[in-house]
Parts: sequence; structure tokens; C-alpha cells
Amino acid sequence: MAMAEKKVLLYPCPELGHLNPMVQLAEALVRRGVNVTLAVADPPHKGAVLAGAIAHIADACPSIGVRLLPIPSCEDKTYSHPVMWIVDAVRLANPALRELLRSLPAAIDALVVDMFCIDALDIAAELAVPAYMFYPSAASDLAVYLQVPHVARSAPSSFKDMADTVLSFSGVATVRALDMPDTMQDRESDVGTTRIHHCSRMAEARGILVNSFEWLETRALKAIRGGLCFPTGRSVPEIYCVGPLVDGGKIKENDERHECLEWLDSQPKQSVVFLCFGSRGTFSVSQLSEMARGIENSGHRFLWAVRNPPDHRTKLGEVDLEALLPEGFLERTNGRGFVVKNWAPQSAVLQHGAVGAFMTHCGWNSSLEAIMSGVPMICWPLYAEQRLNKVHLVEEIKVGVVVEGYDGELVKSDELETKVRLVMESEEGKKLRERSAMAKEMAADAVKDGGSSDMALAEFLHNLGTNNVKSGPRDTPVHD
Repeated sequence: MAMAEKKVLLYPCPELGHLNPMVQLAEALVRRGVNVTLAVADPPHKGAVLAGAIAHIADACPSIGVRLLPIPSCEDKTYSHPVMWIVDAVRLANPALRELLRSLPAAIDALVVDMFCIDALDIAAELAVPAYMFYPSAASDLAVYLQVPHVARSAPSSFKDMADTVLSFSGVATVRALDMPDTMQDRESDVGTTRIHHCSRMAEARGILVNSFEWLETRALKAIRGGLCFPTGRSVPEIYCVGPLVDGGKIKENDERHECLEWLDSQPKQSVVFLCFGSRGTFSVSQLSEMARGIENSGHRFLWAVRNPPDHRTKLGEVDLEALLPEGFLERTNGRGFVVKNWAPQSAVLQHGAVGAFMTHCGWNSSLEAIMSGVPMICWPLYAEQRLNKVHLVEEIKVGVVVEGYDGELVKSDELETKVRLVMESEEGKKLRERSAMAKEMAADAVKDGGSSDMALAEFLHNLGTNNVKSGPRDTPVHD
């Protein structure tokens, strides 16, 4: 007798770095014959980038049902932190989610919510729908976040007042208080109390799907599964490592190949430093000047995606490279450097054999793309959980080095030159490349048929509909 088709509703956070991996999860489930619906909060005044991403889902993935959840306008509200806009949008979308679940012609096997949508667990409980959480970042971040409610409450003050104080979390390297996410720096603020509340509810999910893979974060996963990240006696949700879930960056047949890829074709193997800092990674003119001098003085080839500084307004958002970069820089580096305005096809660039290092903001999607491409990272975290990711990438996974001074006003050109030379020329850089090559191989192994992530996704689907309840506490652990 054929197995009944599984039905899963995915509820992502309406923010690009969360939406994209959820779409990748949707596609992975569809490939396994699952009926997938993506329910997306639809703010009336969403930006062009988010609007484009939502429209792209329906066009690119016709096998995924997309349901937009209308919400009242929140345009006239002011928020203490940008994240609070997202929190409010999701809160306002929850009634529409409830109505959607009630209106479906057949019961679904699971509701999978983004970590920012964790309060939708109440709707799932009300309607008796099995609820899971999707964690789009590192398992090591998850290990930290699960422990944040206890650590934040027991700390003598907010993290913002503790600066270089070293915090110890089970399963990960030690973390300085200033490297905790900016949303959690002030435990008394609106955003701080909200994020700590989110973290406190994660264990209520029946299981947690994580955008990582077993080999990459073994210690953190062992700590989570062993109960080390939960209050004593708290049940431990099933943890499914189903990553890496990233856009493969493959060029479609009718797409025009970006000119920077043509330039890379003419560069020697592993000779180019790629500088790219995500969709929100911007720097002041003075910092761009230091970056330019550092990369120029290193003598290495480079590909650099430059965005306008936040306070630099130009007609139609155009980037004036001559005005932003030091005088004569473009002429002096002509041939060995290639500067693009605003955007580069990051995944395709990282997969190009000419790229030997990646200077990055350490967003987890970008980090996974580098890992899957075997490219070592020069870590320059900017916001959100990126400083935490930096700790894991450098100290635990050992596929990157950090740019010192990222937590100050200005990273100096000498520091950039030093780190570029370290990765591209030194014995330590050679070890980073070897480790990155191994990570690439293990990432490919994880997602292939029979690999750890492939099997985890199969286990998740097998457990749906089996009345699989959360397991009780594992063997009493000894804290590391």
C-alpha cells in the first residue's frame, strides 16, 4: 500500500536571510514527494528586495504553494530596533496563519516555524498541529541561544556592560560578551526581552531542523542532544541537521553570465581575494579607503563588491567608485583587481576555482556557501549573530581568521593587508585551505543520498504522523 503524501506548512520570517534557507528546505522536501506550502507574512510596506524575493518563490518553484498572510499596516509605528519590525510583522500575521490552518481541506502533518515565529507554537497547540522549528543558522548558535535565558538572567548585568567578559556556554568555544548578538546586548530593552523570550520557547518544539551538518558542528550538537543546553529535567527536542541548505548559484540557461565571472576565468587558480559583505553590509568612506589601501598593499588579486555608505545618497542609488575609493586606486589596481557596484553573484564566485579567500561578514548563508566551495574566510562580522558565527568559524570549525578591530571604529589597512597575506601566503593559510577543502568534501557527503543530512530529513519525515513525542532527558550529562 502506498504511503500517504505528507503535508507540511512552512512559516518563515519575512527577512531575506531567513526566507531563502526556508525556501531551500521547501525544495528539499518537495524532492522527497512532500506537499509543501510556504506561508509568508506580507507587510503592505515591505521593501523592494523582500517583495522581489517573495515573487521569485512562486516563479522559480511552481511545485511549492505560496500563501501570503496579509497583515495590517505598521508603517506609522516606530521601533526601538529593526528586528522589532520583523517581530511585529510576524505577530500581526499570526491570526491569518490560524485562519489558513483552519481553512486547509486536509490536516497537515507538521507546521515548521522560523525561530522568529516561535510564538506560532501557541496556534499549533490550539489546533493540535505537530510543530517544529527551523533554525537557519549554525548549530553552535543554537547551542548558545538555548542557554541564553539562563545566562542572561544570572549575569551581573546586561552583556553590553560586560565588554570583554568571557562567557562559557556548553558545546562551543568561549564567547566575549561583546560578541553576543546586538539584539541580546541589553536584557532590559524591548528587543532584548523579546529575543530572550524567543530563546526560552525553542525547546517547546517537537523537533528542531538545523541548517548545518553533523561533521561541521559535532561538539555543539552533542551538547544539545545531551541536554547540556537545557535546564535540568527539561525534555530535549529531536535535532535534525538537514544542511547545508543554500542556493546553489547555478547559472540558468538563459541567464547572462556576470562580467566578474568572465574576469575570474583569466585569473590563476586560488589567486583572488573576494570581498563581499551581504545585502546590508555597508561601510563609511573612511573605512572603504582603509580597505582599498590594505588590499592594494597586499599585492594580491581581488574582486570587491562595493556598496554606498549608509549616509551616502546618490541619484537612483548609483555607486560612484571614483568618489568612494582613494584617488588613483582603480587605475593602480587595474588588471589585478575588479570592483563591482553593489552586487556580485556570490555563490557562483565562491565556486570559481580562481578564488582563494573570502572576506565576509560571516552571515551563515554566506559562510555555508564558502564551506561548500572550500574557500577559507577572512572574518569581519557586522551585525546580528555574525560575531557569534565568527567565533565558531575561527575557533571551532577552523576555516577562517578574524580581522582585528572589527569591534572598533576603524579597521586599519595594515590589519587587512596582514590577514590577506596570512591566508594567501603563509603556512597557516595553507592549513586553512586544507581544512576548508576537507569541509567542502564533508558538506558534499552530508547532502548526497545516504549522507547524514539526507538521512536526517528522511528521519524527520518518517517521524511525522507517528505520534512521536519529544524524548525525555537523556543520560545525566557532565557539563563540559
